[in-house]
Amino acid sequence: MAEPIRVLVTGAAGQIAYSLLYSIAKGDVFGKDQCLILLLLDITPMMTVLEGVVMELQDCALPLLKEIIATDKEDVAFKDLDVAILVGSMPRREGMERKDLLRANVKIFKSQGAALDKYSKKSVKVVVVGNPANTNCLTALKSAPSIPKENFSCLTRLDHNRAKAQIALRLNVASDDVKNVIIWGNHSSTQYPDANHATVKLHGKEIGVYEAVKNDTWLKGDFITTVQQRGAAVIKARKLSSAMSAAKAICDHVRDIWFGTPEGEFVSMGVISNGNSYEIAEDLLYSFPVCIKNKTWKIVDGLVINNFSREKMDLTAKELSEEKETALEFLSAA
Repeated sequence: MAEPIRVLVTGAAGQIAYSLLYSIAKGDVFGKDQCLILLLLDITPMMTVLEGVVMELQDCALPLLKEIIATDKEDVAFKDLDVAILVGSMPRREGMERKDLLRANVKIFKSQGAALDKYSKKSVKVVVVGNPANTNCLTALKSAPSIPKENFSCLTRLDHNRAKAQIALRLNVASDDVKNVIIWGNHSSTQYPDANHATVKLHGKEIGVYEAVKNDTWLKGDFITTVQQRGAAVIKARKLSSAMSAAKAICDHVRDIWFGTPEGEFVSMGVISNGNSYEIAEDLLYSFPVCIKNKTWKIVDGLVINNFSREKMDLTAKELSEEKETALEFLSAA
């Protein structure tokens, strides 16, 4: 059995972590022969709740889980990490402006980025889930200059999975039969779910989603808005935010980083733009289609972008640029 890897989950007493930790600990993410040490970080007032989570993990009697370290201290949590899954963030409260939300989160992710820089392995893979995920990820990346910026990504896999599911439901096929949807841009309501390059297996052969659906109005209208507003719809129905589906998406995202993407398939992931792909400005943390090999992502270049897509992609890039400017102001003032 391989040496244990050290995996951190922040916001570990929260509801997403509650759905996530069992899947990680039983081998769904890193494989059935990879034992691990789980580090669980949360704020001091949540430590009693976190104790209960630790008890439950112990009671699962999972053979791969060698040790659990629950803490409210960053120097303990970030030590020698192989993987950091940053779920915890300041949630938006009623009456809170987006600027206030950014200010609070810059503080958190500046501190966590600095802790990654100081205590973690330089090879650590960092996945930011806490919203606003793209800008929080950029803040952490900027605060950890000794870790390669390619080691950072943010979660848009939940949106990607939502897009696949909507097409699968429309065509009455399994969601696994739908491939290569793309989420462009921000993990927010400006994101652009794009089916132009997606394929679906229908009656034994793979065809383009546009050809299969035969309804451009739906693909350019309700499909996009349903995916964009799905999080809000879940909150309205459950009175709680998406936890089960978010945890599943985190597992998918991290597993693909660890083991790679299947040949000919790409997934959506928020990564740092180099300025050379799809006319997206350099240094924006933007969701692109990526393929992954040897734990390294690569943006899938050369896809044809029509005018409709260009407009949507630019709109979400504009929002991200504005968020970035605000965050960098707070970062330099902090």
